Amino acid sequence: MAVRIRLRRIGKNPKKKPHWRITVFDERVNRDGRFIEEIGSYNPISKAASVNLERYSYWLGKGALASPGVKIAVKKAQKTAVKEA
Repeated sequence: MAVRIRLRRIGKNPKKKPHWRITVFDERVNRDGRFIEEIGSYNPISKAASVNLERYSYWLGKGALASPGVKIAVKKAQKTAVKEA
């Protein structure tokens, strides 16, 4: 089973106001389908991202591939984690 870390759109948000959850999927499942684990969230409007970095690195260690959007969200979450520490 090939695993991907992708963004999943949530809620009944109006157009042009997306909000995403960072989730771990089997690569054969569609964007909003069944997922394995939810590891964070990302709001591109307010540029707020919260990611469980331990679980993210765990899945990367298991061979999961992250999408480009997830990589952007993780970088933003790491920057906020460094500022808080």
